[in-house]
Amino acid sequence: MPHDPFDWIDEQAQARRRAGLVRALRPRAADSPLLDLASNDYLGLSRHPEVTSAAAHAARRWGAGSTGSRLVTGSTELHAELESELAAFCGFEAALVLSSGYAANLAAVTALSGRDTLVVSDAANHASLIDGCRLSRAETAVVPHSDPGAVAKSLDGHDGRALAVTDSVFSVDGDAAPLRELAAACRTGGAALLVDDAHGLGVLGEGGRGALHAAGLAGAPDVVTTVTLSKSLGSQGGAVLGPARVIEHLVNTARTFIFDTGLAPAAAGAALASLRMLAREPERATRAREVASELYRLLTGAGLAAARPDASVVSVRAPSPDAAVRWAADCRAAGLVVGCFRPPSVPDGISRLRLTARADLTDGQIADAVAVITAAAPAA
Repeated sequence: MPHDPFDWIDEQAQARRRAGLVRALRPRAADSPLLDLASNDYLGLSRHPEVTSAAAHAARRWGAGSTGSRLVTGSTELHAELESELAAFCGFEAALVLSSGYAANLAAVTALSGRDTLVVSDAANHASLIDGCRLSRAETAVVPHSDPGAVAKSLDGHDGRALAVTDSVFSVDGDAAPLRELAAACRTGGAALLVDDAHGLGVLGEGGRGALHAAGLAGAPDVVTTVTLSKSLGSQGGAVLGPARVIEHLVNTARTFIFDTGLAPAAAGAALASLRMLAREPERATRAREVASELYRLLTGAGLAAARPDASVVSVRAPSPDAAVRWAADCRAAGLVVGCFRPPSVPDGISRLRLTARADLTDGQIADAVAVITAAAPAA
């Protein structure tokens, strides 16, 4: 009998089941009654009438899809408008919109490095940055989490091209990177700094202008940032922001830009509407941080082990992967949706509930959520 070429898939599936690490899709209803503390809709804009109307208008005007790569037919006037306003809002010279934040990180890392480059990567970086390092074929040094001294040590003595990459706010525990210190280490070592600000845009900085703006690094000639349009802006897509010559370089060399279909007009229209709303209503960013702080205060006050949030992510530790899964399931049964992070998604091996603070949550909803989480908490 011929050997089944996919037998190995069944073996891996069995191993995942034994370890309690099986993942499954759970389609949500459009009118779900559950309280959502799992999505990344930090400003509560994904269903805002102004945002959804902008998406519908863009689809009617430009079509359902962008029809091709942006270098062929996929770049509309709407994309250019979004790039211009996004760069100006965040304080950078130029921006380039891609189909996802993942694609933006792959584009930035691979286009700004290569075989002759040293890339210094934080151990807790998002998978998209890690994959960018792998695809770049650069020499990659993985350094301890949020350790500017380790970055400086890796760069010491290196006389070629170098790039340090980090998240601004790490998606698991919600802690912020020491960006000023990292920038200083990069400048001493002659390296550029690339920061994924997916969880900072809309939450940190003046009026939500991002972690780079808060650190005084926006617009610096040796700093590049990536953002996603799918979190605070409630839409979909990603962007790279930086000096104009860097953006021009990406247009000509970044494979996830050149060979990918452009972002759909509806997503671009929705993101632009959200960006303009944030500019008009900067208090949304402040409220998101306030909600995160209140969740942390109430959860720790109830005796749970929560990580202090630097932005909108609040992480609550669970005693085991199975306990985390049961905890999240019990919360859902009680009307609350929370994130559940466990190995291998968390490289430190610590399972967690991951809560996302939203600017549109009321004080009553915050109290209800904490009551559900504490009532369902497993024994340590």
